[in-house]
Amino acid sequence: QVQLVESGGGLVQAGGSLRLSCAASGSIFSINAMGWYRQAPGKQRELVARIISGGDTNYANSVNGRFTISRDNAKNTVYLQMNSLKPEDTGVYYCNADVTTLTRHEYRYWGQGTQVTVSA
Repeated sequence: QVQLVESGGGLVQAGGSLRLSCAASGSIFSINAMGWYRQAPGKQRELVARIISGGDTNYANSVNGRFTISRDNAKNTVYLQMNSLKPEDTGVYYCNADVTTLTRHEYRYWGQGTQVTVSA
């Protein structure tokens, strides 16, 4: 079993910054990729940013240049630094991880989500 625990969400004014963290723990052999998704009220969940084990990243066009994803492989933790936040960034942010478990099975796990609210 693998658990993902997110932290760092909250309420911030437009133009402000937040840093999200997501720590993975449990029966982990390796983590191949980690990412952040978000879901705004009434909308589908969408990819925000993703980072693979080699360090390559990709971002949604809407956040490119404002958000930075990074990971600490030793801590099985992924971060999302969010700068110049806009009201349209509001939503529940979920992290996920593509994990190879100790039994060598591959699964995608999700965190419980953390609320980010950006006021105008």
